[in-house]
Amino acid sequence: MEFNLNKFYTLIKTNQMQTNLIKEITLRNYKPVKNLLSEGLTNSKTAKNELQTYILYLAPSDIIGTHNLCPMASAGCKAACLYSAGRGRFSNVQLSRINKAKFWAYDRKEFYIQLANELLKIHNKLIHQRIAIRLNGTSDIDHISLLKKYTGIDFLDSFYSNLLFYDYTKNINVYKRYFGSNYKLTFSKSETNFDECLEVISMGGNIAAVFFAELPDTYGGLNVINGDESDLRYFDPLGVIVGLKAKGDAKKDLSGFVINKY
Repeated sequence: MEFNLNKFYTLIKTNQMQTNLIKEITLRNYKPVKNLLSEGLTNSKTAKNELQTYILYLAPSDIIGTHNLCPMASAGCKAACLYSAGRGRFSNVQLSRINKAKFWAYDRKEFYIQLANELLKIHNKLIHQRIAIRLNGTSDIDHISLLKKYTGIDFLDSFYSNLLFYDYTKNINVYKRYFGSNYKLTFSKSETNFDECLEVISMGGNIAAVFFAELPDTYGGLNVINGDESDLRYFDPLGVIVGLKAKGDAKKDLSGFVINKY
């Protein structure tokens, strides 16, 4: 029987496609999620917030293997990520966040329908109370825009004014999109986004930066406020640096992500 090189390569390619498909199907498996949002009391930092807080935790960056939930994350950011800090160090908590991330990745419309329903329930139940909402506890996604895309609901409409949305982001385009709105974003400094930080400063916005030791009073000519006293960034004055003290693996950082000369 004559050996056919083209058929051989076709067979290899077909087998590889089948292997990739099996891997993809396996990755897509996730369990139904009872609640996407967690009460802020489950986190030592958001527990300090003066307002009742709800937060969404997903597995960050490329942990689920097929999607990147923190597309602007630098190497230093990934190494210092607090994903496994606090309750996140427990395997059941990490598996829950991975499960939610897969839900977001593979069933996008249903994910946002459920998230919208949870937000509506909070809004309706606590309509006379201001509630803080952080949708990116361990991710960096424009959930506000995607909620509107998949459900038609604009949660920044004044009708939902009791829901105070805030987040950190390394995405300069998302930051500029919502600057001046009632979605309060703090731009996160890394070792690779110096130019974007300058752009935020020129706009009069706020930057979050991690410092190795005690926080300075000023840095780069800007006042430094203590971001560890509370996670609630909604009421921060403009034009400041939100200082965060290095924790966990961040204490070992040599990339420049953590500021150690000041």
